[in-house]
Amino acid sequence: MKQIPNKVYLNESDLPKQWYNIVADMKTKPSPYFSAKTGKVVSASDLEAIFPKSIIEQETCTDRYVDIPEPIMDMYRMMRPSPLCRAYRLEKALGTPAKIYYKYEGNNPSGSHKLNSAIPQAYFNMRDGIKRLTTETGAGQWGTALSVAATYYGLECTVYMVKVSARQKAYRRMIMEAYGANLIESPSELTEAGRKILKENPDNMGSLGIAISEAVEDAAGRADTNYALGSVMNHVCMHQTIIGQEAIKQFEMIDDYPDIVVACCGGGSNFSGTAFPFIRENLKGGKNTRIIAVEPSACPTMTKGKFAYDYGDVAGMTPICKMFTLGHDFMPPGIHAGGLRYHGMAPLVSQLYADGCFEATSAVQSDVFKAGLLFAKNEIIVPAPESCHAICGAIKEAEKCKETGEEKTILFTLSGNGYFDMLAYDKYLHGQTEDIAYDEKLIEQSLAKLPKIEM
Repeated sequence: MKQIPNKVYLNESDLPKQWYNIVADMKTKPSPYFSAKTGKVVSASDLEAIFPKSIIEQETCTDRYVDIPEPIMDMYRMMRPSPLCRAYRLEKALGTPAKIYYKYEGNNPSGSHKLNSAIPQAYFNMRDGIKRLTTETGAGQWGTALSVAATYYGLECTVYMVKVSARQKAYRRMIMEAYGANLIESPSELTEAGRKILKENPDNMGSLGIAISEAVEDAAGRADTNYALGSVMNHVCMHQTIIGQEAIKQFEMIDDYPDIVVACCGGGSNFSGTAFPFIRENLKGGKNTRIIAVEPSACPTMTKGKFAYDYGDVAGMTPICKMFTLGHDFMPPGIHAGGLRYHGMAPLVSQLYADGCFEATSAVQSDVFKAGLLFAKNEIIVPAPESCHAICGAIKEAEKCKETGEEKTILFTLSGNGYFDMLAYDKYLHGQTEDIAYDEKLIEQSLAKLPKIEM
């Protein structure tokens, strides 16, 4: 039997030269966005206050593939292609006949997959003459990535970081500031949205929805500033598809193909980047891969949420999108996987889930960190808490294979490393990790405040 290498690398010449736009292949096309101000369908001009023209074009694009500009390819070549790795030691530790692979996205300056979208967003803004970017960040991976990309293209960068995450992950703040970013704990006194929230609750520890409100308000108030979003929107999902496209090429090199694909899911960027190219193969290529999204039980957007129109932020400044949501007022508990603490799911991911194109499940923190440490002890890399959700899901599937004796091929995305998340691991190792369940009453209260949209 041919021995499959531990790591499968592509040459630079094999790097995807186009982003994949799943809109072209969807059974049900995504529903339109509505303006929070007018209640009417969002037009391109409505988005020009915070986005550059190229991003707006990508957001509304229906072409199957979009060419990646050469300057962005030059930047990608500094960190891509990323390796596809065979987890031989993890397989042995589990005693499973399954073959487990992971696509490692943490081996770049930002430590996660987020740089895949930060680079094009910074580039397109620079090209349009923008001088400054604002954004939000939960766990800090996106804020770090945009800080890296902004400094590369000579842009100022202001990051509103969810307060609970900023205090849990001081080194994330430090690295963002090292790259030149101005980091602000959210909610803050610097915006009307932040001041309103702090007036209602001075001890509010923040959420991605709040941080988005502050970043959007900041960007909309200055002509030299645009807003950059790290997840949820169509263009972000599209930028990330280089992950799955590379993985398909790498499996071709070893004459294998995944039976199961697993990825963590918070706002949808990592999941879409991995899953969309494989969903394409299911829809158009005759494949039948099981695709599984794993979200935190404390913020179960798809497994417990509602498919409805909602704001993307707490203050109601962003376009109103149809998505799986817990309600924009939902305040998720302060779990350590800060990148997954978002009330909504990307509209494209949501529609595909509604159409039955993949499965969704949830996991509690103790199971997530247990899986992460088992992976770290066998595969050397300490994974980010967000990535641990995918590892947890992959291990569960591998254990099922042990029970049935089936030799299935499993792929998950290790979307980032966890070397700035050691406080989370320390708490787990000392028995201080709490398995927080969602509060059904709070979700019901939040869902009662969904905006009314007339189609």
